[in-house]
Amino acid sequence: MKAQSTRADLSRRSFLATTASAAALTVVGTGCRQEGESRTMAKGGKIPIGLQLYSVRSEAQKDLSGTIAKVAKMGYQGVEFAGYYECKAKDIRKMLDDNGLVCCGTHTAMETLADENLAATIEFNKVLGNTYLIVPWLQPSETNPKETWLGYARRFNVLVEKVKPQGMWVGYHAHQHDFAPLDGTTGWDIIASNTSRDFIMQLDSGNCMDGGGDPVAYLKRYPGRAVTIHLKEHSAKNPKAMIGEGDVKWAEIFQLVRAAGTTRWYIIEEEKDAVPPLQGAKISLNNLKKIRT
Repeated sequence: MKAQSTRADLSRRSFLATTASAAALTVVGTGCRQEGESRTMAKGGKIPIGLQLYSVRSEAQKDLSGTIAKVAKMGYQGVEFAGYYECKAKDIRKMLDDNGLVCCGTHTAMETLADENLAATIEFNKVLGNTYLIVPWLQPSETNPKETWLGYARRFNVLVEKVKPQGMWVGYHAHQHDFAPLDGTTGWDIIASNTSRDFIMQLDSGNCMDGGGDPVAYLKRYPGRAVTIHLKEHSAKNPKAMIGEGDVKWAEIFQLVRAAGTTRWYIIEEEKDAVPPLQGAKISLNNLKKIRT
């Protein structure tokens, strides 16, 4: 079987593994509030734009509060977490509130959604004001990958029902290995076709194309499942291309998202390190605002 992980994927997997357990979970604060997100969406009728903080992880590691403030000043409306840097939920919530930001998701490892950890994970996210619990990475067994993917799908269906009374969603974030051919299908297709329509398939435009997939085709195949979607550039010729500078068919993606009518957040994730992380986040946001329809 072809190797399914890039160096960046492995780095991300290690990062999430170390930060997820640290979040489990000291919780002090108020309950989940969704009115901030509703207000954000009401402005001009446009889908709001968030930043996956993994994009600026080196800065967030040094100063999470300061980094969040800088992200807000750029014009982002929300942030999605991939680790909490040993901060308490109530303190993170204050950082968000102080800067007028909404938590538009958390990338939370599968083990934090295990039965013994689920209540603490839910409570932590309630304090953040987050309703989107997104599993960022899954790796199938090499000996029986299809059954592994099916097992994940079965667990996801259970989790969807467990968190629904809390007003929350569960989802899965795309990486390139999810689109590797697998006996006429892919891991992404197995998850999507065997989970409830209430389960978020958090497509990542760049990761999908990196893995040989077509994000436009996947949005058509599974309409309405990208309740939150990651926007990332892909270019066959320029590995440093930022949003709007490569091969992603942005106009078609925006058209499909609008037609489905279910997407609540565009989330930028910029991992190329072509420029300093905060600068890359700003360029990506400015470029997206120019091409967004």
